[in-house]
Amino acid sequence: MAKNAKYKIRKGDEVVVLTGKDKGKTGEIIKMLPSEGRAVVQGVNVVKRHTRPSQTSQGGIVTKEASIHVSNLALKDPKTGKPTKVGFKVEKDGTKVRVAKASGEVIND
Repeated sequence: MAKNAKYKIRKGDEVVVLTGKDKGKTGEIIKMLPSEGRAVVQGVNVVKRHTRPSQTSQGGIVTKEASIHVSNLALKDPKTGKPTKVGFKVEKDGTKVRVAKASGEVIND
């Protein structure tokens, strides 16, 4: 992926998984990894990691979310709850806002 990739979805957005083993699941973006073109979504793509004990953690089998490619995610429409594309619109006061293409609803930033 490009080093300075810019995405229409952000940390804190509610997204829907479009493909893969977690297809149809929804969750909030916890972390964006723009240099890799990936995002970590809460409750999606959960993997088990066998960790060695350290001074801070006990160790054992830990379940955590792995990253998922941004192309497999779509923003959840605030009105209908279905996946939607994102567009941009300039308001009358000059501010640029994100808009859900399906319903035309403004996405709260």
